Amino acid sequence: MASSAAFSPAAASFAAVKKEFGLSRSVASRPFPSAGKSRKPASKRIVSVMAPQQTERKPAATGSVKNAMTMTEKILARASEKPELSPGENVWVDVDVLMTHDVCGPGSFGIFKKEFGENAKVWDREKIVIIPDHYIFTTDERANRNVDILRDFCKEQNIKYFYDIKDLSDFKVNPDYKGVCHVALAQEGHCRPGEVLLGTDSHTCTAGAFGQFATGIGNTDAGFVLGAGKILLKVPPTLRFVMDGEMPEYLLAKDLILQIIGEISVSGATYKSMEFVGSTVESLNMEERMTLCNMVVEAGGKNGVVPADSTTFEYLKDKTSKPYEPVYSDEKARFLSEYRFDVSKLEPMVAKPHSPDNRALARECKDVKIDRVYIGSCTGGKTEDFLAAAKVFLASGKKVKVPTFLVPATQKVWMDIYALPVPGSGGKTCSQIFEEAGCDTPTSPSCGACLGGPRDTYARLNEPQVCVSTTNRNFPGRMGHKEGQIYLASPFTAAASALTGYVTDPRDFLQ
Repeated sequence: MASSAAFSPAAASFAAVKKEFGLSRSVASRPFPSAGKSRKPASKRIVSVMAPQQTERKPAATGSVKNAMTMTEKILARASEKPELSPGENVWVDVDVLMTHDVCGPGSFGIFKKEFGENAKVWDREKIVIIPDHYIFTTDERANRNVDILRDFCKEQNIKYFYDIKDLSDFKVNPDYKGVCHVALAQEGHCRPGEVLLGTDSHTCTAGAFGQFATGIGNTDAGFVLGAGKILLKVPPTLRFVMDGEMPEYLLAKDLILQIIGEISVSGATYKSMEFVGSTVESLNMEERMTLCNMVVEAGGKNGVVPADSTTFEYLKDKTSKPYEPVYSDEKARFLSEYRFDVSKLEPMVAKPHSPDNRALARECKDVKIDRVYIGSCTGGKTEDFLAAAKVFLASGKKVKVPTFLVPATQKVWMDIYALPVPGSGGKTCSQIFEEAGCDTPTSPSCGACLGGPRDTYARLNEPQVCVSTTNRNFPGRMGHKEGQIYLASPFTAAASALTGYVTDPRDFLQ
């Protein structure tokens, strides 16, 4: 979701800060310290706060470390050139990547120009990523104008990574257009372990799946980062979530994060880091880890983070050539709290209206009649999400009983839907299975319906309907109509519900 409020404690005036750092209309960036690309996999042993175990991991190169630190503390210490940090400290942090999109980009650019000058140059044109993705496929003139503003700014500043879209009639003829920013950032190689990634969108925390510090910021902070390449951050304390046990075939990462949010509430991690470890987390692929980190902000979290391992490094092999250095929490790092879960005993979850922490078992909601199903967004619109939904449709062999909307997160996901064979299908692709099940044709990648974009947005809730959705928020009006009711669920549960017309436990079809 687009962010409009500042997330950091940057209270100092622009004038005072610019004077302190000697900032002019063109600000040079500091080099990011790195020891080269690492290919060292993370340990398979779970680090326990109560009973630390031995590990071969070495502390990050942050100088003489006196106190043990968490991953988040280490990343911020490196980025602020401090030997160590503790929760509550305020530090100036060098930014590695700043992302903005069509909703918040124009406002951020306006603040940048106001404070640094109309002719000012950004601090580093290669560290800024601009992705139109929210209000794209619409006839709304103001929404279209926002993309024009992005284009003009990128041309003026010679921004290297601008994923433009010009022809709205057919997204496929726009080779530069990617789709939903949080998934595109990963697919285009902008997410790297040990780095600091900021974005003018609260779900920027998705990138924490790569072992980096990633969080959403407001337009004012983004305007400053555009000119200075720095941000003032308060170091958050860390909550650790240890998840062990074999993942049942009917569960997905969406079930895990709904379980956690229901456990701690939507304010349980306010301005805290959420670190995910354990054998279950290690077994998850990168897209599932992204789902886990994506929704930490629904618990109030500042950031979510998963230790980088061989799965991370393998994913990044063909996506980035830039060196990076992963960090890991020290054995004796201090965690505010630790939560442990035996994942093998969990069941499919949903979040009932109108809050992500209104947790319930999917089977307990079997009498809830629904009007539609939505599969998409940065949370549930990745390739793995569509493969999961296709698996349910394939297992049932039935037709959907309610309209089922499919919105891939990016162009690459859209292509995967039409190209990748679904395991056990005899070579059928997701698109073939979706067509046989009677779903709507997969449409243009965007996140407009997830947050209730312009009224002509595809799959927007324009009536007070009940919807099972793989998105991340179910507040009143979130997908459009203020009286709409949204049940957040995994792609498994969403697909099963589409087949029955009621909120349905996917075990009805997967066992």
